[in-house]
Amino acid sequence: MLIGTAGHIDHGKTTLVRALTGVDTDRLPEEKRRGITIELGYAYLPCGADDPAPEQVIGFVDVPGHEKFVPTMLAGASGVDFALLVVAADDGPMPQTREHLQILELLGLGRGAVALTKADRAGPEQIARVSHAIAALLAPTRLAGAPIFPVSAITGDGVGALREHLLDAARSLPLPSAEGGFRLAVDRVFSLPGAGTIVAGTVHAGQVAVGDTIRVTPSGTSARVRSLHVQNRKADVGRAGQRCALNLAGLSVDQVKRGDWLCDPAQALPATRLDLDLHLAIDAPKALNHGAVVQIHHGTRHLLGRVALLDAGLERTGLPPGGHSLAQVVADAPLHACRGDLIVLRDGHGRHTLGGGRVLDPFGPVRQRRHPERLAVLAAQALADPVERLQALLAQAALGLDLTQLAAAENQTPAALLARLPADSLHLSDKAGWLIGRCALAALAERVVARLAGHHAQHSDELGLERDRLRRMVAPQAPAAAFLEWLTLWLDEGRLARTGSAWHLPDHRVELDARDRRLADTLLPWLHDTAFEPPWVRDIAARLGQPEALTRDLLKRLAARGEACQVVRDLFYAPAAVRRLGAIATELMAGQGAIRAADFRDRTGLGRKRAIQILEYFDRVGFTRKVGHGHGEQHIIRGDLPVN
Repeated sequence: MLIGTAGHIDHGKTTLVRALTGVDTDRLPEEKRRGITIELGYAYLPCGADDPAPEQVIGFVDVPGHEKFVPTMLAGASGVDFALLVVAADDGPMPQTREHLQILELLGLGRGAVALTKADRAGPEQIARVSHAIAALLAPTRLAGAPIFPVSAITGDGVGALREHLLDAARSLPLPSAEGGFRLAVDRVFSLPGAGTIVAGTVHAGQVAVGDTIRVTPSGTSARVRSLHVQNRKADVGRAGQRCALNLAGLSVDQVKRGDWLCDPAQALPATRLDLDLHLAIDAPKALNHGAVVQIHHGTRHLLGRVALLDAGLERTGLPPGGHSLAQVVADAPLHACRGDLIVLRDGHGRHTLGGGRVLDPFGPVRQRRHPERLAVLAAQALADPVERLQALLAQAALGLDLTQLAAAENQTPAALLARLPADSLHLSDKAGWLIGRCALAALAERVVARLAGHHAQHSDELGLERDRLRRMVAPQAPAAAFLEWLTLWLDEGRLARTGSAWHLPDHRVELDARDRRLADTLLPWLHDTAFEPPWVRDIAARLGQPEALTRDLLKRLAARGEACQVVRDLFYAPAAVRRLGAIATELMAGQGAIRAADFRDRTGLGRKRAIQILEYFDRVGFTRKVGHGHGEQHIIRGDLPVN
């Protein structure tokens, strides 16, 4: 069990921890000189055995009480199981008592006790008055009814009773589940001679073992766990709910800092937009305005950001004290968060704690964040039961979900996530890593069929639509690879047909009359005259003795039928030539991992301009995708070449 102290400055938190454990958590010279806690301090109390296992050791996180160090207090309170609120009997509750209690409430801590310190300085009546004031202060919080222990660290009175209560609480606390990916919030980094970099913090989820590879996020640096201490004991495995110190190989002390997370590499997806269920404190100094600058406290990190209120009507009025709203917090820098994490917000100057909330989606959208469909998704993400939540998400996601991103948000592996759902209720696009519900996929198929039917009615002389054009019309937010897989599925089911690069309904045809067929049979062999440099439309029209516009229209209809490929407006290639050009691109991709225009030019013998035109055609039909800019521009293969 991890116990976090809380309370006003000079109310005796550090002295009490020393009386309970024998450890002085003030380790800095400045702390000794000034007599106040500035940094987080740590102490450990074995649960009776001479050489207990790590799970039989209570950990204490001693936090500073000065108002200037509230961010440090928040870092220390992250991940603790039990709150020890410290109030001096001669002072009673003070400003930081109230703010720390408010923070404990925002962090969801419902287990705790109160230490009424300096009891030797107060008489029975004073102790009774302060105890009554504390009980009233706790009444509206999760710590309502917490036991109050008058203690004196100087005389030792009451310390034993408090210690026994903490030991009993630790014994009765169920062991946290090790389910999910490993996540540790870093609060301390240092180096030791002969060992190297040591990173310490509280494990929020999962477990870590010696030899594991972990990732520092948001930086993305990887390291290997060389050795491990858990609750101040050498161990092979550290689990959720424990303080761990990891000796990391392959990582220097300047590559990790307080506020970072150590996590499973598969779950390391930093983000800047957190959608959350926000509650403003009842004693917040004023309404929280839409767009307000705030300090975001998450785990052991704090950074600046802005708040976007998502509930209708609050954009003008702001969120009043005690109010509740869905909100998106936009951080100034990437951070690592998962669904269910708790966020505390303070004003931009760090003077007041405003409120907080639970993360619903760590990957909030940039646009349409107030759209009814998006709000329905957030309502699904608010469900507590994981299976119900995933089923509701699939039901609300008309175009599906990114499986990797969803797994990272849930702090699960994709396989563990899929295991929670009936296999017949979903469809997974393996290439895109995209998940969609069967009902949503069926509805999307109906929209595609309806869109093609409308296009055929309006443009009867066109065979159909290219894949990307169709995707932009029906499902612009869907990834191209997933959309192609869906189209192929509907093709196999007989709901769609494809001719060349055109997708159409099976009963739709573009027929040529006898005259156009004769002209087509005449001109098509000319496209083969020079394999990679066919004649332009104007040259074909001249040889046919036909108007240029008529010839262009005929070639476009041939392209729609898959008998030609329109690379640019007035340049049409034979399908066989395009297939050979595609094979060259595939060879370059296999040999170099990418296709550069200069290499493609050299392999084909074409000029640079024509090589670029062909590569852009490949991008347009979904065979390749352009990456990079300027001299670094290149193309990578992302699908099949849709040429008969």
